[in-house]
Amino acid sequence: MKKTLFLIAIFASPAGILLAAPNAKPFVIPELREWTGGEGTLDMASGGRIVVTPEHQQVLGPVAKMLAEDIKTMFGRTFAVAVGQGQVNDIVLTLGSIDSDNSEAYKLTVSGRVEIKGNTATGVFWGTRTILQMLEQSQEFHLMKGTTLDYPKYPVRGFSLDCARKFFRIEFLNDYVKFMAYYKMNTFSVHLNDNGFRQFFDNDWDKTYAAFRLESTTYPGLTAKDGSYSKQEFIDLQKSAEVRGVNIIPEIDVPAHSLAFAHYLPEIGSKEYGMDHLDLFNPKTYEFLDGLFKEYLEGPQPVFRGKQVHVGTDEYSNRKKEVVEKFRYFTDYYIRYVEKFGKQAVVWGALTHAKGDTPVKSDNVLMYMWHNPYAQPRDMKKLGYDMISIPDGLLYIVPEAGYYYNYLNIKHLYNNWEPRNIGKETFDEGDPQIKGGMFAVWNDHVGNGISEKDVHHRVWPAMQTLAVKMWTGSQGLVPFDEFDKLRTNLSEAPGVNIMGTVKGKTGIVLEKAQLLTGEKTGLTEIGYGYRVEFNLRAGKNQKGATLFESPNAIVYMSDPKNGKLGFSRDGYLFTFDYTVPENQDVVLAIEGTSRSTKLYVNGTLQESLDIIKVPRSKDGKSTIAQVRTLVFPLEKIGKFQGELKNLKVSVL
Repeated sequence: MKKTLFLIAIFASPAGILLAAPNAKPFVIPELREWTGGEGTLDMASGGRIVVTPEHQQVLGPVAKMLAEDIKTMFGRTFAVAVGQGQVNDIVLTLGSIDSDNSEAYKLTVSGRVEIKGNTATGVFWGTRTILQMLEQSQEFHLMKGTTLDYPKYPVRGFSLDCARKFFRIEFLNDYVKFMAYYKMNTFSVHLNDNGFRQFFDNDWDKTYAAFRLESTTYPGLTAKDGSYSKQEFIDLQKSAEVRGVNIIPEIDVPAHSLAFAHYLPEIGSKEYGMDHLDLFNPKTYEFLDGLFKEYLEGPQPVFRGKQVHVGTDEYSNRKKEVVEKFRYFTDYYIRYVEKFGKQAVVWGALTHAKGDTPVKSDNVLMYMWHNPYAQPRDMKKLGYDMISIPDGLLYIVPEAGYYYNYLNIKHLYNNWEPRNIGKETFDEGDPQIKGGMFAVWNDHVGNGISEKDVHHRVWPAMQTLAVKMWTGSQGLVPFDEFDKLRTNLSEAPGVNIMGTVKGKTGIVLEKAQLLTGEKTGLTEIGYGYRVEFNLRAGKNQKGATLFESPNAIVYMSDPKNGKLGFSRDGYLFTFDYTVPENQDVVLAIEGTSRSTKLYVNGTLQESLDIIKVPRSKDGKSTIAQVRTLVFPLEKIGKFQGELKNLKVSVL
């Protein structure tokens, strides 16, 4: 880990006295808005406490407890939580007046002690993230002395994840709440239903993949069987997010992208526009959706806890005027329907595409501006909509699809974009209707082998970059090349290591001479850019014998289907064209990157599982990319007959 960057300039005064220049602004993400440098550093290695002022104990106690846990998790150091006024080396959390009325603002002062003061508990919490990032970059566990007044330029700083066409475990979503919070991103939009493209399923709607990911008791059998969230899991996710300043926006996308609902109740699917479109003229469509939304919105403790609910409303046909008018009626209907439950409605921009006469409520409605021909931003502003900037041509990741972005162009975004730029439209600084920005991952190509790790590999640099542009804006930033280098010094979040990174190390990071079945290795997994080498002498094994296991993946000595060396993760099984011989000594090595997984046998490359094109139609004309990557599981040695020794795990 590199030391936190700071400038110590020594110069001679006319009197010959040596003076130290003030500390330069420390690097954190998002970058600080205002900074006044002090001189020297505060040594936190000698210990201290996290102190909450007595009058704010109830509000800030949870923030203090979380900070203590995070320091223990990240650095192995114990900071006791106390109530009082604070002493030397303490971290004092308090509420009070600061020179900003922004509800998320905080003032951080590092002198003989640390003080974080905010207008709200959320502001104080953001200040603790700054402290953690500063400490993470300091080899000596020192904090640079100085004062920052920090506050976001935009109130909504978000990310949208398509959990419908690819399932993400609830553990992953919980990690993402922590990950987003570490970078002061405060809005997590969870896309709960969608479907694949019919051309990849023999042009048959009945065969086309569709999923709704949330438990439903109103409509038993509606919930996807290959991965879903219970109501309690989703409630707990939102509670975890709330204490970290993150707002979860659940999205039920209707009346298009709705094949999961038409699969459940075929009579509400459109015969004219496709079964992924709901029939807007069928009363049963409204009856069904009323019941679905009501299930998650009613009661004193609803499943959807937050202040906002996304009702979809994009990409419906506009070929006929009567359909356009009915779509506008539908949009207005469900805006008002969720408002009956005290929620703010969120919609996709579609009212230029669906231009018509039927009025659609705009007051207190939040619109995601994704494609200007679908909703012209200037027109939507005149109509009174509050807007989120999420332009598809800049901020859509669709993994390995061949369109939009596989990885966002973070250099262009860092140098040229912030939320007031919506497509080719640029709004004035501080426009009150531009509430913020968001980027998105869409898993359009169902079954393409993309893993949770692969998605995160694409999201991580984008999250860091866009956190800066939504919080700090465009002024006072370090040059991009410097940012791109420094950002790699920061982790994903306290206790979060989705990529399996062994931070700051290259070469051999784990070495064991002899390993027994079920033995823990001390390393959960190793991320891309690795080599795992070992000596193996296999006995007689049944199909399904495992070599290495972790919560996220399994490496098989003999895979359950064909008895070959292979691995499984995210519901996929991939195998090498290699069968481990019985009673022979072999040296095996597996190397993994974000593009391939390679097997070496006795020093010779046996096979490389690269990204390949696979047919998805009977005639073979429709293909999708298939990704065969592996973040290597290392938590424990698997169950097999034989001897495993001389394990070497290296970061390349």
